[in-house]
Amino acid sequence: MGERKMTNIADKFVTRLQKIGIDVQLSGNYPWVYLDAVNGKHVWDTFRANHGFTAFFIVKDGVKWSDRRIVFAKVREML
Repeated sequence: MGERKMTNIADKFVTRLQKIGIDVQLSGNYPWVYLDAVNGKHVWDTFRANHGFTAFFIVKDGVKWSDRRIVFAKVREML
């Protein structure tokens, strides 16, 4: 059997937005994954953290959304 590639939701988030022409940059500081930039524009707001806009949390099984609606609203706002 072939090797099965496991992807997490953060990878899917970045890849799917790239397919529609939106470049997002993420950074991490355990357990937070921050949304740093959208199409080169730096995200200055903070959300669920003191030092960045939290898009995901790193958990035992991978990553989970901080709040999907708020993250996508921020991406739309930055466009």
